Amino acid sequence: MANKFVAGCILVCIVLVVATMCVRPVEADDDRFKSCFKNCEQECSTDGHGSTFCEMKCDEDCGAKEAAAKLNINL
Repeated sequence: MANKFVAGCILVCIVLVVATMCVRPVEADDDRFKSCFKNCEQECSTDGHGSTFCEMKCDEDCGAKEAAAKLNINL
């Protein structure tokens, strides 16, 4: 019984090591977000909105676009 338990633990450890090696972290696309934010903020301020409103609006819009790009979703 103890041998099966040890073998099971070793198997779980191997699976976890392989899984962590295969998964690569998602890299942030700072340039795309910065350009989106800058363009959005310029357009928003020329429309006559305040800086706080524009910052919140553009942060939400460009953040959604960045998340969609990371997940390969078309908006």
